[in-house]
Amino acid sequence: MDQENQKKVDENWKNQVNKEKKESVDSNDVYHQPTFSIFLSSLGMQAMIAMGKLENPLTKKSETNFEQARFLIDTLGVIEQKTRNNLNPEEKTLLEEYLYNLRMMYIELKKSTND
Repeated sequence: MDQENQKKVDENWKNQVNKEKKESVDSNDVYHQPTFSIFLSSLGMQAMIAMGKLENPLTKKSETNFEQARFLIDTLGVIEQKTRNNLNPEEKTLLEEYLYNLRMMYIELKKSTND
């Protein structure tokens, strides 16, 4: 994408977001500003849903999808690598804890299904 089109897309995006924020305030809805912690939490919850640890909100069932779970955990690993030395201490700890806990859950679940 050339630089002029990129500027146009970026400007349109900013205008749309500002419009939605204003509409949210006008209608007394809460606008949740995205944060790195919310992003990590979202990926972590998706991984737990894929491991059947949480009910899938769409199907209302606990289902196991090891391929999806592994993909999401690996995605968090990529984020850890790409953000190394660029996170504040709280974000770094949160990411490390998500990775450790999800990896351990995955290993235990795989063990229990292979027995």
